[in-house]
Amino acid sequence: MPRRAPAGTLVVGFGVTGQAVAAALVRRGLPVVAVDDRPSAVLRSAAAELGVVLHEPGGGAALGDLVGAAAEVHPAPGLAHHHPVFAAAAAAGVPVRSELDIAARFDTRPVVAVTGTDGKTTVTVLAAAVLEASGVRAVVAGNNDVPLVRAIDDPAAEVFVVEASSFRLERTERFTPTAACWLNLAPDHLDVHADLAAYEAAKARIWRDLGPDATAVGNAEDPIVARHLAATGAGTRWTYSAVAGAATDWRVERGHLVGPGWGAFAAVADLPRHFEHDLANTLAAAAVTAPVGATAAGAAAAARAFRGLPHRLALVADAGGVRWYDDSKATTPHAAVNDVAAVAAAGRRVVLVAGGRSKGVDLATLGVLAPAVRAVVAIGEAGDEVAAAFAGARPTAVVGSMAAAVEVAGAAAEPGDAVVLAPACASFDWYANYAERGDDFAAHVRAHLRLARSDVDVDIDVDPALDTDCELA
Repeated sequence: MPRRAPAGTLVVGFGVTGQAVAAALVRRGLPVVAVDDRPSAVLRSAAAELGVVLHEPGGGAALGDLVGAAAEVHPAPGLAHHHPVFAAAAAAGVPVRSELDIAARFDTRPVVAVTGTDGKTTVTVLAAAVLEASGVRAVVAGNNDVPLVRAIDDPAAEVFVVEASSFRLERTERFTPTAACWLNLAPDHLDVHADLAAYEAAKARIWRDLGPDATAVGNAEDPIVARHLAATGAGTRWTYSAVAGAATDWRVERGHLVGPGWGAFAAVADLPRHFEHDLANTLAAAAVTAPVGATAAGAAAAARAFRGLPHRLALVADAGGVRWYDDSKATTPHAAVNDVAAVAAAGRRVVLVAGGRSKGVDLATLGVLAPAVRAVVAIGEAGDEVAAAFAGARPTAVVGSMAAAVEVAGAAAEPGDAVVLAPACASFDWYANYAERGDDFAAHVRAHLRLARSDVDVDIDVDPALDTDCELA
């Protein structure tokens, strides 16, 4: 019996990205079939509106038949490596592609890409702001509510700034952005990737296909990033660092941010945020946008206006000599370590609130923070793991709610300290997303400080960014 004609693209997982891919293909008259392991009524309705048949395979044979009849498979970002669709595709010889591949098939406008374990959303948003301030129409896409394959429908966009997560990069067949920045690498998402080596390999795809006309921008302070930067085929390779005295292409020099061809383009004293990681993020955003039309004046203007994103070391309150910071977005130990180091460098001891769902990452590395930490309040599923990381080194308490965490942290903090929510974990044990977790922390901080008014001189300074919507985790 002759093999059936290919059914086009098999979309596996019909969430935000899956629907965007299906819509892009259907609009161009291309055949699509979709599957979802848990097809809700909402997903079935979305498929019906597109005229796409949505299957619930149930067993391995049914999924194998669908894969075998497809020309290509598009898996949802974040689909775990052990999902049977990958083995089925390999057995049938059917290529697996990501939305980045499909977008490139239909659009040739310049793409700037940013990846990294931590900081990629901030740098992506700041990079778009740099381009806009330079007179270049930029659209943010990728690891947010607007997949690149949907963003290309905007005819006014001149450059797409893509937050390139490991989930998207891992399944990309060929990715050739005009400029690509890799911020850092630390253990994360080991519940989805096979192991740390697979996670690193996924991140490295951001530079794998770059040619002589492309620019690669890498963090000189990260040895893994630096090693991959040296091996990329990009025609231009730029390094950046905010560490004092660093001999990098993009750097801090005599109180100014400096870049090749631009010279000194922004005074550090003029920036509303100037922790070391803030300066590094600004340098990265400037470097990765310079090849696509950013100007020194535009970068300086964007940096002066940028006050950070919600839930990224955002000041919630300053009361009784204690500062309260929300970095609910610090969902890895690497991010939590950076947070505490930044606050400690500003001369404050830290009461750390950490915990949540660990994503398979070893939390013992948090113990390196002990010298900068006064006490630890552990929350969520990984509370015991967080407490164990500091056992015998610092006072710890495992609590069962955010309200209790704030009360215990407030009691432990002394004037001159900072209470920092830097969970080092995902939020999905107690909350729908990291934004909800950060909002809950901030609400309990405000309630706690109102109750404490009779005991301390309270000057509540609420960051207005906390009232701003942000993307889901």
